[in-house]
Amino acid sequence: MRRGKVVMKRIENAASRLVSFSKRRNGLLKKAFELSVLCDAEVAVIIFSQKGRLYEFSSSDMQKTIERYCMYTKGIPTNKLEMEQHMQHMRIKTESMVKKIEFLEVSKRKLLGQGLGSCSVEELQEIDSQLEQSLKNIRARKAHLYKEQIQELKVKERKLLKENAKLCEKSWQQPLTQLRKPSNNCTQNNESSEIETELFVGLPGSH
Repeated sequence: MRRGKVVMKRIENAASRLVSFSKRRNGLLKKAFELSVLCDAEVAVIIFSQKGRLYEFSSSDMQKTIERYCMYTKGIPTNKLEMEQHMQHMRIKTESMVKKIEFLEVSKRKLLGQGLGSCSVEELQEIDSQLEQSLKNIRARKAHLYKEQIQELKVKERKLLKENAKLCEKSWQQPLTQLRKPSNNCTQNNESSEIETELFVGLPGSH
């Protein structure tokens, strides 16, 4: 059986109103719980009955949630007059920011040598001083970077010199070792020479 459409107005019958309050309160708290679990949301519900009885649900600490809510709504205007004042303040602030941006854009073009026709002598002198100071800062930074690069190259140079010296020591030690160690071929040649000398000593057939 299809339920009829509920008219959104106060229930006049006290008993029916109490039953409806109990059912809808439990349904609301259940939906709040489901929302906090399914969507990982921080949910807090506070309900006061007609007689002033408190019913509440909070997915975390209720007090912390209330403090968070108060902090979030602290700067938000609550009535029309405050809203208009807030909008006026924001409008003035926006116009001030636009003027600052335009001033910075003009100053940037002047530093690039553009739009100098309307500048006075004092303005040109100020631009010249700013450019001179900028050049000093650039040159100082450039010199600092060059100094760091030179130091790095010196460290690399010392490292390469040490490695080269080690290689030279190894290359000199190897030939000396080979000269000190007699070869097997030379020993065999000497023995064969001695044998041949012994064979030809004396008259033939005397042995």
